[in-house]
Amino acid sequence: MSKQLHYRVLAMVVVYAILKFMGGSFGHLVLYPVTLLVTFLHEFGHALGAILTGGMVKAMQINADGSGYTVSNGGNPGVILMGGYLGSAILGNLLFRIGVKHKALTQGTLIALGVLMILAGLLWFESFESTGILIVFGISLYLIARKTNWDQDVIIFLGIAAVLYIIQDFNVGPKSDLAMYEQFVGIFPAQVWMYIWLVFAGLLFWMNLREIYKRR
Repeated sequence: MSKQLHYRVLAMVVVYAILKFMGGSFGHLVLYPVTLLVTFLHEFGHALGAILTGGMVKAMQINADGSGYTVSNGGNPGVILMGGYLGSAILGNLLFRIGVKHKALTQGTLIALGVLMILAGLLWFESFESTGILIVFGISLYLIARKTNWDQDVIIFLGIAAVLYIIQDFNVGPKSDLAMYEQFVGIFPAQVWMYIWLVFAGLLFWMNLREIYKRR
């Protein structure tokens, strides 16, 4: 990775931290798309867990306040529940990695993400609000990819912000999933599973950073 890109990534981390922890209402507004993206990645992780284990996704809801839920039928409950938090961590890291390591793929990745959001809103329709949010977000990503030169910076920032948001929000975001995971899987109480998931998400991000920044 070039030194210039190295500094751009560090600057994005600083900007995210400032907006998140010191930006107040302005920071919340600027990071609002990140909130919606994290919600989508979380719910899509549930949906992907259902599909991969033989289940069927019936509906997906993304609310304007950043909350959401996915309704599925069949599949492995443990994988589906775990897919929300860990799936979103994996997808966020994937966006970040593509942005810094594979510039040629950034435009196509943004378009693919936008199309995926639109299809999710249409195929797993739950409300006009949710589908409208996903369509507007998807079209915005498509326009950024096709009409600007910001695709690399946008995908890097979205990836970084999504991963940091997931790690920082671990004690709140997956609380309902953890409670249900304790019921279905057991072994450990929800509080222990919470830290296991957090360690996995943090370790994945650290490994990603190490691979990205290692000297050739």
